[in-house]
Amino acid sequence: MNILVTGGAGYIGSHTCVELLSESHGLSVDQLIIIDNFSNSKPDMLEKVRAIAGRDFIFIEGDIRDPGKMNALFDTYAIDAVIHFAGLKAVGESTQKPLAYYDNNLTGSLVLFETMQSHGVKRIVFSSSATVYGMSNPMPLREEYPVSATNPYGYTKLVIERMLMDLAQADPGWSISLLRYFNPIGAHPSGLIGEDPNGIPNNLLPYVAKVAAGKLPALPVYGDDYDTPDGTGVRDYIHVMDLAGGHIAALEYVMRNRGVEAVNLGTGHGTSVLSIIRAFEKACGHAIPYTVTGRRPGDIGTCYADTEKARRLYGFEARRTLEEMCADGWRFAKERY
Repeated sequence: MNILVTGGAGYIGSHTCVELLSESHGLSVDQLIIIDNFSNSKPDMLEKVRAIAGRDFIFIEGDIRDPGKMNALFDTYAIDAVIHFAGLKAVGESTQKPLAYYDNNLTGSLVLFETMQSHGVKRIVFSSSATVYGMSNPMPLREEYPVSATNPYGYTKLVIERMLMDLAQADPGWSISLLRYFNPIGAHPSGLIGEDPNGIPNNLLPYVAKVAAGKLPALPVYGDDYDTPDGTGVRDYIHVMDLAGGHIAALEYVMRNRGVEAVNLGTGHGTSVLSIIRAFEKACGHAIPYTVTGRRPGDIGTCYADTEKARRLYGFEARRTLEEMCADGWRFAKERY
């Protein structure tokens, strides 16, 4: 089976590629083809994937918005299924550069889906987000809840989900999993790959790691007056290796089933920002300086997943602990910084 991974050099993409190349699951991958333009990733991550997996893959540097590049790729390789990670992903940045997000995420996805359709490739696992649930639904978040968005990044995820749902409606030959991630953190236990965004991190754990490594002075904590146990925001944090395993389970599902399914990938419980800081302090062995600032517009106090559908459809359940997430994240940060 030949699998195309878009954005495979990125944080979640690289960890999923390691799992795709692993022999620890029943999925047989004859060829792994990765395309990435390194807009928010680094080329050396691919060498680290090779080192961890002990297997090679095909890499194409390119932008999925390029129809010529994409058609040439599909003409050259007999793709059986696609895992689609490629896209800009920072909520705050999306409010400052909305056109860049609409162009990159929507145009790239449209070109990819058109190329798949013209080449008869109809199996895809899409990297969506819990952002699509908006701010008004009760917890835990269930897949059948209404969807909405409060920022351009979230809107792009909603529109891409809608594209794929419409494709499945128009052509029942499509097999699609829409994976609504919660908050991936951690790193591969080898310490070789992890989250290393360009510039100032937008996500909590790489920011904490850079503070712990002395690369940034202090962590900003956005609000300590929420209706939560310690006043700070509560989120559903899932180890990136568990998330990668969820993609393998989703891929196995689309290889066996037709139609489209939206599925949450999380742990099913929330952890506060201060609890994350304390767990990371235990991992790194010293205090993490932080400063409390005002709430960010659009943030909610608590967000966590209902994970029953992932268990029922995929047989998937996250199993790594918060301590493992922070220990693995710190191991990567020590090697990287």
